[in-house]
Amino acid sequence: MPFCDPPVSAAWQHRDARAGFEVAFVHPVGSGYRVEGTTTAVEDGEAWIVGYSLRLDPGWTARSAHVVGRSAGGVREVSLERDRAGRWRIDGTAVAAFDGCMDVDLESSALTNAFPVRRLGLDIGRRADAPAVYVRAADLAVERLEQRYVRLDDGEHGQRYGYAAPRFGFECEISYDAGGLVLAYPGIAVRAA
Repeated sequence: MPFCDPPVSAAWQHRDARAGFEVAFVHPVGSGYRVEGTTTAVEDGEAWIVGYSLRLDPGWTARSAHVVGRSAGGVREVSLERDRAGRWRIDGTAVAAFDGCMDVDLESSALTNAFPVRRLGLDIGRRADAPAVYVRAADLAVERLEQRYVRLDDGEHGQRYGYAAPRFGFECEISYDAGGLVLAYPGIAVRAA
């Protein structure tokens, strides 16, 4: 079953890795999308807030991201931009290590795991690597994250994928709704609205 248009808004309760809540809004803009959201959480006894504004092209490839984080350590901000050749600039500086990444993955967000799945459009049984520009929640440090998705089957409410982030030794099955947004991300978050 192919994904339909995503809902205008969605929310997730973060649990296990952190306690918190995320709310996001998806706006069609021109032929692409603007996605805005905020996560507030407590992780390892530390409270933080991360707000984000992302721009995606019509195929759900990341074009830019502006992320602002606040914690007891102060306010941090990072801007990411991808040019048409696939090269990334972080706060205006080109970073070759991110060349080839088509996605932005925010550690603070369950939503950002929807972008590669929508972009890839995998058939059941197919797999793909989807390296991402990864932004840490607490300090907004930016690094490359190798990720792998495999389409498992269609679940009751949408599609199911196997997900792996080998650097963290993390694997799980993520379920998505008919609009291609995360319903359940074990160990991270569940959809609340």
